[in-house]
Amino acid sequence: MKLDGLKVLDLSAFLPGPHMTMMMADHGADVIMIEPANGLGEPVREIGEKAADGVSVWFRNISRGKRSLKLNLKDPDGLAAFYKLAAEVDVVVEAFRPGVVQRLGVDYETLRGINPGIVYCSISAFGQDSSLARKPAHDLTVQGMAGLVDLNRGQDDQPAMPSIPFADASASLMALSAILMALYRRSITGEGDFIDLSMYDAAIAWTPNVLGPTFGEGRAPAPKEMRSFGGSAMYNLYKTSDDEFIILGGSEVKFAANLLKAFNREDLLGYAHEVPGPAQQPLRDFFTEEFSKRPLEWWKAFLKDVDCCWSWVRSLKDSFDDPFTEERQMVFTDDDGNRHIGPAIKFAQEPASPNPAVPSYGQHSVEILKSLNISDDDIAALIQKGAI
Repeated sequence: MKLDGLKVLDLSAFLPGPHMTMMMADHGADVIMIEPANGLGEPVREIGEKAADGVSVWFRNISRGKRSLKLNLKDPDGLAAFYKLAAEVDVVVEAFRPGVVQRLGVDYETLRGINPGIVYCSISAFGQDSSLARKPAHDLTVQGMAGLVDLNRGQDDQPAMPSIPFADASASLMALSAILMALYRRSITGEGDFIDLSMYDAAIAWTPNVLGPTFGEGRAPAPKEMRSFGGSAMYNLYKTSDDEFIILGGSEVKFAANLLKAFNREDLLGYAHEVPGPAQQPLRDFFTEEFSKRPLEWWKAFLKDVDCCWSWVRSLKDSFDDPFTEERQMVFTDDDGNRHIGPAIKFAQEPASPNPAVPSYGQHSVEILKSLNISDDDIAALIQKGAI
């Protein structure tokens, strides 16, 4: 696998960091979760619905294939063990509030002194040294600050709760990209690097397609008039007679021509040439009326051979139960009957090989410390005082 031999220490929790390091584990990296010796460890072990074996679905899908080291970094001997581990790893990922790693003594400058080649990624809401660095935040807070919740407005013009934690997700992908860039550079120079990865930065970086009004005209977007959010007749949702929804998802005029030909209403094609917004309202009204006349299954048959971008609204359960999702290896079932999200990164050579095993809290603490040549007596002392 692509990352065989790579060693990663993951001090992060919840979603951005753990999801990113799970992707690395799927492709061969040895990822060690550093879980606090607080009796709980990774918080998502206890968040959300659990499978029959008692494991949180969330935890299973961010932690598979990793090893767990329970460690009290506030204990001098626990910290000394961490330093021994840091001396031989390639990557460290952390997502504490800025300033915490300095107080703990596990910051980049300290670890670089031990291991100059280390690639150290700090994931935070607003960056390490910014004016908002100390502001508490999770995904929703960041999306709000980045202007994304404001974009998430329906036809009632009210902002709605985002369904996907986009700030978390984009930070995860940006962090993976940054780490791999730094590792590539290290292969040439031998030097590691520090990555200040802000969820705010990652989220706001993904707005090129909706920035026209802001950068072009100096105004806030009006989502319901924009191509991406309902202003386009060919990029919209339409209710069917059985209260389901058809999706038209391609605003190219060629698709409008194909669809209107199927409706025998090519006289309406001119509206598809108009800019999104009020000028396309007659075409939106036509689709609204037509799709409301028949049930979803009828429309699926009608649209089957029409060359345009269309789909329908379905639940997450429907999507994961669809044989196509299994065909794409985006869902798999382990030997114990537990379902997992599959790896999205697919190589022709050295494909991912996800290990479905999830670590129990501190499961690998002793074996990891033994690999550092820490004596049995010293390990026993660490256990005795709760440092591991």
